[in-house]
Amino acid sequence: MLSYDLNKMLFTIPADKHEGEDLREILGRHPEIKFVSLVGIDIGGHDTDEKIPVEEFLKDPEGFYAAGVQTDGSSVVLPKIAELNNAKVDIIPDTTVNWFIDHNFNYRDPETGLPVGTLRIPSSLVHNDSERVGSRVILRDAITNFKKDLMDLLKAHPYVFDHLDADGPDDIEDIVITAATELEFWVKTPDDDADREQLSTAQMLKEQYWKRTTGPVRTALEETMLVLQKYGFEMEMGHKEVGGVKAKLGNSGNYDHVMEQLEIDWKYSSAIQAADNENHIKYVVRDIFRTYGLEVTFMAKPMEGVAGNGEHTHMGVAARLKDGRRINLFSHSDSEKQFMSSVGFGALMGLLKNYDVVNPFVNSSNDSLNRLKPGYEAPVCTVTSLGHSALKPSRNRTVLVGLVREVGNPLATRFELRSPNPKSNTYLVLAASYMAMLDGIKEALENEKRPEQLEASLSKDYGEEDFYLEKDRVYRSERDVFEEYTQTERDRIFGKAPRTVWENIKAFDRYPEKLEIFKRDGVMSDLTLESYREAVLQQWSTELHNRIIPDIMDFVRNCGKAHSDIDCVDYDRHYWEKIQRLRNQLGRDTLDELCLLTRIKRALDSGNYDTASELQIEMQKKVDELSTLYIIYKKNLF
Repeated sequence: MLSYDLNKMLFTIPADKHEGEDLREILGRHPEIKFVSLVGIDIGGHDTDEKIPVEEFLKDPEGFYAAGVQTDGSSVVLPKIAELNNAKVDIIPDTTVNWFIDHNFNYRDPETGLPVGTLRIPSSLVHNDSERVGSRVILRDAITNFKKDLMDLLKAHPYVFDHLDADGPDDIEDIVITAATELEFWVKTPDDDADREQLSTAQMLKEQYWKRTTGPVRTALEETMLVLQKYGFEMEMGHKEVGGVKAKLGNSGNYDHVMEQLEIDWKYSSAIQAADNENHIKYVVRDIFRTYGLEVTFMAKPMEGVAGNGEHTHMGVAARLKDGRRINLFSHSDSEKQFMSSVGFGALMGLLKNYDVVNPFVNSSNDSLNRLKPGYEAPVCTVTSLGHSALKPSRNRTVLVGLVREVGNPLATRFELRSPNPKSNTYLVLAASYMAMLDGIKEALENEKRPEQLEASLSKDYGEEDFYLEKDRVYRSERDVFEEYTQTERDRIFGKAPRTVWENIKAFDRYPEKLEIFKRDGVMSDLTLESYREAVLQQWSTELHNRIIPDIMDFVRNCGKAHSDIDCVDYDRHYWEKIQRLRNQLGRDTLDELCLLTRIKRALDSGNYDTASELQIEMQKKVDELSTLYIIYKKNLF
């Protein structure tokens, strides 16, 4: 329980209060803030953390901004950039964004009685005193490039202002890029495992979705919302998600066997600020729920057979006009007749056409691809939905990219990318998505396409030629993608979704022409793309070899014989024989044949990733089959 006066605590230092004099005055009033930490984000999405005494920082803030702190670059994820023999990396503060206080709720400052705080400053990583590297820098450069190129396109093709709420490009003061994320997570009591069948049943019956929270989950959620509001995140909502089961009240009066899925939402910000906000919010959520004895996981798929955690990412583009108004560049001036402007259609088409190379930035882990399977609303097809008419906005939850609109509220128009999860690197998700959008906008405007023409392109049939989109693909469907198409049909018209990390990252090799969109104006260099590819492969192969395979071997061992040969029936023997056959195929080597797990490890050791990937798919099928059979087998024993 948080027993602090929130009104006495410092939560945020806004971007306009970073001058030395301002900082001394603010931090002087808050002696509980003891440390400063520079938060650099490497290419793998990991953030740095240090403890620098606040007194050292305040001696010369401006000098600190220029010099930052030096770290061992070989210890952060920047492969092929910062290696052991070339590892100088500095962490340089970003003074253009908000800074947050990280409160240690387990350590009270004796002078103030408030939790000891650390000022966390979002920062850039600089390699060899010259090159800015890492995820935040990529997003910064992507947004800078997007705004510049879009402005140039609007000036060169003013026909678009025929259906925008501005007279021409000279009316525009600035292009405004906005983003927001929805954060889903599971909470549980440590050491308590809920029955997977009960979780699945509760989900099918919709017993938990948007239901009233109770006990420690309710208190932790409410405190989290109040604390995040103090940070200025403009919280919109917190609620139960589809997953979970009802907690049990034990004899001690405490709840146990807590297993619930929650979601919290907050207002949009600029792209970099939105990613910084989300990074900090996840720490706050973990810390507060932990004070109530609850574990939080942001994994994409914590449990098979149960809804995973998504992080729908909203993206928009607006213009701030010289007369003070803001207009949405995705919105058509006549929203009752047209879904979007030419800019909006072009952006959506660019994201869909180039999603093959965007996806590796969105889903780069074994965990993330475990979530992206048919069912539970996880998107598996590269397709969008607009709505049956402009007057009836779509809420088709089976598509990859949703068009969010409100007739009569043009500022609300935006895209909802449904494939990210809370472990996705939001900096790179946004960077890759906006660069893909820019490619589509460029093609649409340079070909002087009007909204009705672009709607026809987006709605084209399989096999139909188009000026931009691929011939043998379908990009729009108003139908339920999971229920109204077979797997074969989905693979043919929407493209085959990657099943492993290796299949996903191979898109960099399969679509070199699409990869060029990231190199525009040097946003991502060849070295940056190689670094990211290497980081993804290292993570995939190491986790598969050293974590997933040992965990599966433990599972195989735990699926042991549970019946007695004396007290059993033919049903028990039948299922046990099937189970034992699978156990041997998965985990037992013989002199004549290696088991599946050993073959995967050897393929990884030799760098034969095609084989390792195919065997991983086979392994997962057999593990799923073993799990199902063992549950059936155990249910017949007593």
